[in-house]
Amino acid sequence: MFSYTGGSVLLAAMLHASWNAMLHGNRDRFLSMTWMSIAIGAAASVIVLIQPWPAAACLPYLAASAGVHVLYNVSLVRSYRRNDLALAYPIARGSSPLLVTLGAAFFAHEAIGPVHALGIAMISGGIIAIALLGRSVSRAGTLAALATGATIALYTVIDGMGVRLSGGQPLGYTAWMFLSYWLMPALFVAVRGLAPLWAPIRREPLVVGASLAGGLVSIAAYGIVIWAMQQDAMGAVSALRETSVVFAVLIGRVFLRETVSPMRWLACLLVAAGAICLAL
Repeated sequence: MFSYTGGSVLLAAMLHASWNAMLHGNRDRFLSMTWMSIAIGAAASVIVLIQPWPAAACLPYLAASAGVHVLYNVSLVRSYRRNDLALAYPIARGSSPLLVTLGAAFFAHEAIGPVHALGIAMISGGIIAIALLGRSVSRAGTLAALATGATIALYTVIDGMGVRLSGGQPLGYTAWMFLSYWLMPALFVAVRGLAPLWAPIRREPLVVGASLAGGLVSIAAYGIVIWAMQQDAMGAVSALRETSVVFAVLIGRVFLRETVSPMRWLACLLVAAGAICLAL
């Protein structure tokens, strides 16, 4: 799949790692995720006004995906409270391609060749190795990251099936699905109140600005993935997207000063080799 589609998914991987680093780098990740969600919801609201509506057949998938994305956001924030970026991100992302492949085979009857299956296994194995090598992992932290991975796999399969029923409207499908992100500000206000949401605009405007930018990057990254799943196997697209873990390791090392061992760099090479298998 290493054509124009493959290159686009790699771009999405880099964008995805970038916004996760923005989220992890902020002290109050619930607040940061809420401002990201406001940017996503606002962008989605504009897009739905100017794009054709997706076909009615995809509406149940949109509704299901919207609910799972809210669970994903809450799970992601919880995971980042318990782990650093170089641990939580790889466990969550590494567990999802295999689950996506199984889900796509069961629900969408997708078949995948042995070389691509090997590539998916290498990417998932390398990603999880990146997380676990030389680290003491708590049971609670591991479960939180794996729960995030399960929600990733669930919404990926739902969206892969839904976009194929959208009548050739991947952008419209993406925008309607991301309207659900308006639920995050509502959840924040319900938990903490309105004042803590607005106060950082005056106190930490750069943090709020970075969160808004991260939201826009996020919608672009996943929009590319939804577009790609119209044309290629969901498991292969998911695995290639999860090479974002390599970008996350680099970002964690350079900008967040997180330690990366030689064995973890070797695991990154295994992920790269898996991506090459997907290109064959």
